[in-house]
Amino acid sequence: MIRIYGIKNCDSMKKAFKWLDERNIPYEFHDYKKAGVPRERLVAWCKVLGWKTLLNTKGPTWRKLTPEQQQISTQSQAVSIMMEFPSVIRRPVIETDSGHLLVGFDPTMFESFIK
Repeated sequence: MIRIYGIKNCDSMKKAFKWLDERNIPYEFHDYKKAGVPRERLVAWCKVLGWKTLLNTKGPTWRKLTPEQQQISTQSQAVSIMMEFPSVIRRPVIETDSGHLLVGFDPTMFESFIK
């Protein structure tokens, strides 16, 4: 089973949902704006992907943060910001039962990642 983490109304998420639905690939959706993401899951993702990969510094939520909040230099700071403002987590985050992770929507990457 594939778990897809993100925000329902995000354009990248809509593309990912459409891609999965068109191929009849079952998935479980976790809306981290509504349900959040547990700290231990964010830490695990950071260990695999690196916190800079997970942090969406191009979106409107990031731009609304104060310059002090944007001064992130450690994983701990990044995880704290992602927990407080889940919209700054890049999306989608795709997680397989085997623990493999993919961040962002790219049809070519999806094709090779999801079999």
